[in-house]
Amino acid sequence: MIRGIWYRGRIKGHGILFIGKYVKLMNMQHIRAGKLVKFEDYAEIQGLSESGVVMGNAVTIGRNVKVRPSSYYGIGHIGAGMRIGNNSSIGPEGYIGCAGFVDIGDDVMIGPNVTIIAENHNFKNESQTIKSQGVNQKGIIIENNVWIGANVTILDGVTIHEGAIIGATTLVNKDVPKNSEYFNKRQIFIKNRGI
Repeated sequence: MIRGIWYRGRIKGHGILFIGKYVKLMNMQHIRAGKLVKFEDYAEIQGLSESGVVMGNAVTIGRNVKVRPSSYYGIGHIGAGMRIGNNSSIGPEGYIGCAGFVDIGDDVMIGPNVTIIAENHNFKNESQTIKSQGVNQKGIIIENNVWIGANVTILDGVTIHEGAIIGATTLVNKDVPKNSEYFNKRQIFIKNRGI
């Protein structure tokens, strides 16, 4: 709680923050957090981005989660940033690459080891290196009341609609309809879960 008081003076927002041990919050002037936000041990948030990193109330950033808006491949773009809504959480060991904007709604549960990458490399021109062809960044939207299981990977350009459940170990490379279930082995949608 003492760490939270020290950080609150440097992060935009209001209310109590809970900051674990060895948390790294970089470019704090670009980070905004509501009340009762919890950063567990070893979390790392890089705030430098076009829209910043914005957290609603009662958000939990799990142990060893990394939020990185900027590309690490020499492209020179600082990244779009991220918003995460009220009462949402990112489980331990998660990675959010928000070079394209990542918009996470309210009441979203993201399990451990989830990777969200809002950027994709261009690679069609075989006469150029992949690195020199740059990237595209469509962004990712995760609407309210979504449950994402452990070890899921979500790729750029995807929208996961309200009430969806993503099964553990699933690769999500296309939109997921409202109130549906999406699983790795079958990659099918089961609609109308009776919600």
